[in-house]
Amino acid sequence: MTETHTGHADLAAKAATLARLHAAPEILQVINVWDVISARTIADLPGTTALATASHSIAASLGYEDGENIPLEEMIAAVGRIAAATPLPVSADLEAGYGDPGEAVRRAIGVGIVGANIEDQMRPLADAVAQMEAVMEAGRAEGVDFVLNARTDALLKAGDRDPADVLADAVERGTAYLAVGATNVFVPGLLDEHAVTTLVGAFGPQRLSVINVPGSLAPARLQELGVARISYGPWTQRVALTALADSARELLAGGALPEGTLPLN
Repeated sequence: MTETHTGHADLAAKAATLARLHAAPEILQVINVWDVISARTIADLPGTTALATASHSIAASLGYEDGENIPLEEMIAAVGRIAAATPLPVSADLEAGYGDPGEAVRRAIGVGIVGANIEDQMRPLADAVAQMEAVMEAGRAEGVDFVLNARTDALLKAGDRDPADVLADAVERGTAYLAVGATNVFVPGLLDEHAVTTLVGAFGPQRLSVINVPGSLAPARLQELGVARISYGPWTQRVALTALADSARELLAGGALPEGTLPLN
C-alpha cells in the first residue's frame, strides 16, 4: 500500500460503503462521470451515494477511441482525479484490465478507487475467471475488500445466436465470477423482463448490475425484480454533448444561452 494509515482506513470504509449500497434492497443508481467537474456536479446532487466512471467517456474526452486504446497510465490518472474530487466511493470502469487486471486494480486502489468493472470480452471461461481472481487477489493484497462488478459481454457479442443460449452463457459466466468473489455481475445489453428475471434467479437478489439505455426497463421495475445497480455508461456524456450541440446551434443561429443555465463549473 502507498497510502497512509488514515488513507487506508478511509479506503476500507469507502469499499464497505460501496458493498452495502450494492447489497441494499434499494437499487443503486450510479450516474457515470468522466472528469472532475462532471464528478463534482453529480456528487452534489441529492440522492447520489456513489460515483462510477465511464471508460468510453474518459477515452473520448482525451481523444482516444473506446476499447483499451487509452494508455493505462492516463486512465489511472483520470480516475484518480475523480476519486480525489469527492468523499463518495468511486467505482472505475477499467475495461478488461489493460492486459493485467490485477495490476490495473492495484494501481486504481492506489489512487483511491474502491470498485471496478472488468470485462470478460467473452474470453474462454477459464481465462475470464482468472481475470476476476486476479482482481480479487489485488484487493486482498492492498488490504481492501474490493467491489468487483464483473462484466460479461455475452449479450453484447451474441450475434445471431439463439437468445436462450446467450442467456445461458451469461448465467454460467456470472455464476463463475461470483464464485471467485465478485460482488456483482454486470450484464450490459437491452434486457427484457424475462432476461432480468432469469439472471436474478441465477445470481440471487442484489447481484445483477445493468446498464440503462433508451428503451430499458424503468429503475423502479428493475428494483422490484431484484437488480442491484444501474449505470448509464457513455450515455450521460452523450446527454451533455447533445445539450452543448443544441445550445451551440442556437447561438450560431443568433440565439441566446438557455434560460436557467447554472454556473456549475
